[in-house]
Amino acid sequence: MAAARLQAEGELGCAERLGAAARRSERRCTASIAAITIGMVLAAMFSLSFGASHIDLPTSAAALFGIGSAQDVASVRSIRLPRVACAIVSGAGLALAGAALQSVLENPLASSSTVGISQGAAFGATFAILVALPAFAGSGASVGMGATALFAFAGAMASSLVVLLFSRFGSMRPESIVLVGVALSALWAGASTIIQYFANDVELTKVLFWQFGDLGRATWSQIGFMALVGAGCSAYFFANRWSYNALQNGAHAAAGLGVDVGKTRAAGVAVASLMAASMVSFVGLINFIGLIAPHIARRMVGNDYRFLLPASLVLGSTIMLLSDLAARMVLSPVILPIGAITSFLGAPLFLYLLYRGYRR
Repeated sequence: MAAARLQAEGELGCAERLGAAARRSERRCTASIAAITIGMVLAAMFSLSFGASHIDLPTSAAALFGIGSAQDVASVRSIRLPRVACAIVSGAGLALAGAALQSVLENPLASSSTVGISQGAAFGATFAILVALPAFAGSGASVGMGATALFAFAGAMASSLVVLLFSRFGSMRPESIVLVGVALSALWAGASTIIQYFANDVELTKVLFWQFGDLGRATWSQIGFMALVGAGCSAYFFANRWSYNALQNGAHAAAGLGVDVGKTRAAGVAVASLMAASMVSFVGLINFIGLIAPHIARRMVGNDYRFLLPASLVLGSTIMLLSDLAARMVLSPVILPIGAITSFLGAPLFLYLLYRGYRR
């Protein structure tokens, strides 16, 4: 009787210690997300202040509410604020899409740039600039400024559909989906090269500038569209956070916990592809955000998707803001392509992950 009581007390004490450890871990994760959020706000404020003409922080904050000289108000509200909003929305979207893809494909290298979605968007934009828009212009039809983005979106979704078909109906392992992305990227690059071969210098320059990636080309209506799609996709990801946690233990273990693995995987790839396509179509090729942000977030909050998703979201926005800030400040007043800045950050991480996998 006494032994049973001691055993029960021991189990109760162990449960209390585990519960206390879990609460400490949750508080640490929450504090980390709060710290990242503060960093994102500071990065946004610095982005509003720095540019071709420097405006100090108090003045830029006042100009944000229409207070100050007309020049400062115009610079902050008409030029820099849309750029900052675009960085926050697109960075968050690409990072969340990358985190979700890495879970459902069970591959730490998955992101929109490694599964061919970005390259599909690049082909769509190339086709629009060199083929579709000149044809519409020749017919006298009115072509909207978002036509290139629409074609880029169509190209990204075409690539996403192929990835989805392979993940849903193919007999391939989830890890092999990245190889599908490599093949798709080569296919899109070849098709783009053939079209560019017949273009003149002016048309090639337009294509080149689209592929550089630019946060300043999106209009408020386009940023609103990106935010709307991003909010819907984010809600889906957060609603499925427990399924993503279960998938980390493997498909069989997740199925044992009641997760419909096939449905979760197919829907996850579809929603992540939609989110990534919506972002890339308007900002161009900005690679590796979907790879960098989730991996840094894992270092800070662990693999629990209850915290990993919001941490990836905020980190994606922060990295995009800092990359854009670096692109504008390194050779000011020259603005470097932000896609090159993110590639400098992401390529070494990609190589490190490959090396670690090889060593393992």
